[in-house]
Order: sequence, then structure tokens, then C-alpha cells
Amino acid sequence: SYEYSDFKNLEFDAYMVMTNELEDKSFRVLEVDNHTIIPHSLQIRMLITASDVIHSWAVPSLGVKVDAVPGRLNQLSFLSNRTGMFYGQCSEICGANHSFMPIVLESVPLANFLNWLNK
Repeated sequence: SYEYSDFKNLEFDAYMVMTNELEDKSFRVLEVDNHTIIPHSLQIRMLITASDVIHSWAVPSLGVKVDAVPGRLNQLSFLSNRTGMFYGQCSEICGANHSFMPIVLESVPLANFLNWLNK
């Protein structure tokens, strides 16, 4: 689940797309139904937590990894210096089917990010 609390309290869930529903050129076990959109070349701050077990929110191509612990709030700060898609997964062994928790960040120019917010 993701929340953009600074922007109209936008909230959504991102679930893995099943193999039989994938479009061409999509990555199996890495694609989600709702991408997390971030603005390019701006400092991003995320607050990470969990509701059930310890997870590890990791996007290796951005060099970020932080644990999500129930009852705790962790902070993550990073900068996307190029546009594009960045893929990650929960990198913690946290229970049945938890190995299939993909993360997709889509870094877009600021104007595109603002248009996305207004939709």
C-alpha cells in the first residue's frame, strides 16, 4: 500500500500482475498493477512501516533498502537522477507468498508527475 499524504491523501495498493495477465515486454513476478510514480530529479522522502511482519523494501537500481517493521516508522531518502522504471522486491523472508511482493517505481519529469496527481 502506498500513500501520497502531501498530495490530496492519494492512496492505492500495488499487487503483482499474474503471469497469464502480463502484457508484452513486462517482467514476470516483478510487474504490478499500479506503479508508484515519483518525480525525476527531486529529493524523495518515504516513510516505511509494516502491519504484519518485518518486510524489507528494496529497489537495488536506486541503491535503496529499508526494513518495514510493525509498530515502527523508518525513513528513506533518495534521488532519482534519470527517468524510467525501477524494479525491486521485498528482500526479507517474511512468510508464505511474501517472496512475491514486487515494487515498481516510475520516475517521470515533474510536469508528468503533476498531471498524474491531478487525474
